[in-house]
Amino acid sequence: MTKTKKQTKATPPKPGRKGGVGGPTPTVEKSTAPEELVVFAFRLTPKERDLIHMAAGPAKASRYVRTLAVAAANGDADLVLKLLGGPAPPAN
Repeated sequence: MTKTKKQTKATPPKPGRKGGVGGPTPTVEKSTAPEELVVFAFRLTPKERDLIHMAAGPAKASRYVRTLAVAAANGDADLVLKLLGGPAPPAN
């Protein structure tokens, strides 16, 4: 017969000093309500994913793709060209 593991509740942190640092804990101002975000997902091949990571740099692929997609949807050719590393558009 197999025994099931007991689920343990997370114990709340005890009030008091943290990490041996004395003095009052500084208060952190709460920011305004976060922007409502939704998930927009699509599938990529491993090769496509690797290309995006190489273009965006380390740990910035999601932000890069989001910025590029929104710029293209808004018709912001200047930003799209900048993100793609293309030539700067001619000045008017």
